[in-house]
Order: sequence, then C-alpha cells, then structure tokens
Amino acid sequence: MELLSYLDITFFLLAAIGALIGIIFGAIPGMTATMAVAVCLPLTYALGLEHGLALLLGLYVGGISGGMVPAVLLNIPGTPSSITTTFDGYPMAQKGQGEKALRVCVVASLVGGLVSALVLFLFAPLLAEFSIKFSYVEKFLIILLALTVIASMSSNMLIGIFSGVLGIWLSLIGTYSLSDGGNGKTRLMFDFMQPYLVDGFALLPVLIGIFGISTILLEAEKGVKSGLSGAKIEMGKGGGFTFGLFKGRLTNLMRSSFIGTFVGMLPGVGGSAASVLAYTQEKNLSRDSSQMGKGAPQGLIASESANNALTGGALIPLLSLGIPGDSTTAVLIGAFTLQGIQVGPLFIPENQDTWTVMMIALVFANIVMFFLMFYAIKYIARVVLVPKYVLYPIIVMMCVVGAYAINYGIMFDVWTLLIFGIFGYLIEKIGLEVAPLIIGFILGSSAEVYFVKSLESFGTFSIFFTKSPIALVLWGLIAASIAFSILLGIKTRARQKMELSQVSGTTSGSGERHDG
Repeated sequence: MELLSYLDITFFLLAAIGALIGIIFGAIPGMTATMAVAVCLPLTYALGLEHGLALLLGLYVGGISGGMVPAVLLNIPGTPSSITTTFDGYPMAQKGQGEKALRVCVVASLVGGLVSALVLFLFAPLLAEFSIKFSYVEKFLIILLALTVIASMSSNMLIGIFSGVLGIWLSLIGTYSLSDGGNGKTRLMFDFMQPYLVDGFALLPVLIGIFGISTILLEAEKGVKSGLSGAKIEMGKGGGFTFGLFKGRLTNLMRSSFIGTFVGMLPGVGGSAASVLAYTQEKNLSRDSSQMGKGAPQGLIASESANNALTGGALIPLLSLGIPGDSTTAVLIGAFTLQGIQVGPLFIPENQDTWTVMMIALVFANIVMFFLMFYAIKYIARVVLVPKYVLYPIIVMMCVVGAYAINYGIMFDVWTLLIFGIFGYLIEKIGLEVAPLIIGFILGSSAEVYFVKSLESFGTFSIFFTKSPIALVLWGLIAASIAFSILLGIKTRARQKMELSQVSGTTSGSGERHDG
C-alpha cells in the first residue's frame, strides 16, 4: 500500500514535466541531458526521493531524445549520442522530409527506451543479488575495473588514467576518518583550508559546477550570438511517415536497442559509442546499406534506438554495483545522496518500493516522450531558435541558488560550484577527460576504504589475486580492457600515419607535375 502512496498525480506530472524540460535541453545545441539533471538536482530535496527520481528520470529520457531535433533539422547533434542521427536525418530534412525523419527517430527512441527498461528490470536485481556476496577485495577490483574501462574508452588511455587519478585525489581531500581505517586528521590541503574542507568537497556543488557552469562557459566562449533566431526550420510534411517504414527493419530495431543497453552498462563509455556501434553494425549487415548517409530511415532507427537504450543500460551498474554507467547517472547519485541513501548491491533488496517506482517512472517518461515528440514535434522544434543569451543567465542563477540551498545555506558550496565550474572549463581546454575524472571523484573514497579494509582483514597484497575465482576473472577483464585500449591506440596511430603519408604523397605528386 505504501507504494501506491507514491504513485499520485504529482508523481506522473513530475515525470511528464521532466520529459518535456529534458527534450527542450536536448534540443538546444550545447545543452545536454546531464546538464538538465545537474541543474534540476537541488529541486529533488524538497520533492522527496520518489517524486525527485520521477523528475530526474524524465529529464534523463527527454534529454537524450531531444538531441534528435537539431541533429535532423540543423545538422548539429543536440547531444553527443545523436551524432550518427545527423548522417541520415539532415539529408532527409533537405529533401523536405524533416518531420518524417523526426517521427522515425521518436518511434525508434521509444522502442530502445522500453527494451532497456525491460533489461534493467530483469538483470539489475540478479546482478545485485550476485554482488552482495562480494568481499572488500572484489568490491575494490570492481571499482578498479570500472576506472580502467573508462580510461580505455578515452581518446587517449594515459590521459584517461590521469583524469581518473586526479578525480580520486580530489575525492580524498578532507578528514581521513577513523571508521575508514584512517588517523582522523585532515589531509591534502593547506592549513587555511581546514575550516572549509573538513568533510572534503561536497558532491552536489562539484557535479553542478562541472556539468552546469563549465558548459555555460564553454558555450559562451563560442560567442553568444542572436544565434538561430533569424533562421528558418524546414520541417516538410509528415505525411510520408507510416509505421510500415519499420516493416523488415525490426531486426535492426531490436539489435540496436540491445547494443545501446549493453554499451550503457559499461561505465563511462557513453551514448556516442552506442549509436556509432549500432549504426556501423546496420551498415555492415543491411542489404540496402548503400543509401545510408544519404537519408535512409534504417540509419535513424539504428542511431536513435541505441542512444535511448543507453538510459536503462546505464542504470544497471548504478543500482546494482553503485558504479555510474555514464555522466548523467553519476549526477543521479547526487539525488540519492541528498536523501541519505547509498546505491549499491543492497539498494534494490532494501528499497523495493523505490526500485519499483523508478521502473514505473522510466517507462512512463518514455511513453510521455513519445507522445510529446510524435504529435507536437512542429512546436518543440522551435526551441532550437531560442536565443542562448536568454537561457544562460537563468541556468547560472539556478545553479548558484541550488548549490547554496542544498546544504542549508553554506556559502562555501557556492565557491565550490564556481571553482569546479572553472576547473571543468580548464579540463576541456587542456584536453583532459571529464567522465573518468568525475567517476574517479565519486568512487575514489570507496575504493580507498575497500583497499584499506582488505589489507586490514588479510594483511597481504596477494589477497587481491588469490581471494576468489571472481578476483581472477576481474583481473582478466582489467587486462582485456588495457589490451583493447593499446590495440585501439596502435590502430589509430597507424591510420593517422597512413593518412599523413597519403597527403604528403599527393602534395609531392602535385609539386612534381608543377615543376614539369
């Protein structure tokens, strides 16, 4: 009966509002689902956990889906996961089939979202039940594996590792608690910082700063122009859309949905990898792949079903292991932190009502997203024309007020917000990776506790290799992720070398002809 008390009109209204706001954030180039969740995160404290999660999951689903609008109409990916949507969406828009392309995307997004929700519902409790049996050793190795996978999927593994280590270092600032095996003294700071950093940097201002303020700074640097306000969007007519377009393409739809779900389960890999992998698979396996890149519906189906399936997939490691699957789920940890709940193996068994509520909110948000974008796409598409100089001050104000209010008016949280906003901006400028850094920050203190407790219990480093067969399997996976990254780096360098030699050969050839 307690479950029914959460499922009131406010719950469904918040999920619907979240989906709408998320779509708007996703549809405006430069905004992302992560930013939408980060900016609205402080609101969840007043709403309570269940109602707050309804809002945030709506934002998550809507934000991922909204990226299709500028991708199709402007050839600008609204979110990183909608890059491949531009390949076929924009050519269709140029042919006067913009509305048809968007409706194909919406249907594919709905299927991808529902498939991932089903996998989440079936798989997360099983993984949680299995991981309950883990000792400190296995828990430490799980975190090490997550950080390794994140680093290996970065543009440069060494940069990914450095970013992750930097995040871990930031997480260790503060008092080394006696309960964690420490000495009860402050560390990694100057004396004048002790009054402010006794408990370290607060998680929520850090998240809002890195994903909110830094994004605003990066976008503002490009120039806050009147933007697209004078532009015209060619939607075309939606009459060309029929559900018959999906006939014979159900294999593509389901395969791409499962690819997106699986990629979402890998910490830090991201939606762009999911959509690219699904798109590539469809291009390799499709009988009519020659039209892909020229305005083919199957390209849109592959891209959008994969990137929306990411939502459920990324929640699996978060809810069963306490490890965020992507940057947005990293921010979602903040919602649980606000309510004093720790995600991990015990979350689902001990919070059955909350787990059920999350599943209902996720499915409902996908359905709302479908109806909003399928039937009101002409009106939603106009948000891409909203000038950014109107939006940015509002978002900055929301970030500052939210950071100040989270911990009952601590001014240092505002300074933390601004410090990490500038820090996030500098990270992007010098080429470091945000995802490894923020996940390192979230998991760093837990990794330290598990490492210290393992040594306290067994007294030898060899225990990390000999504790159980699971430990050996985890080391095998860590080695595989490192090997994959090295091979990927070798292939990338070889390709760059080949392209360089071709360019130099062409240049020298033209020079010889000129001399002749």
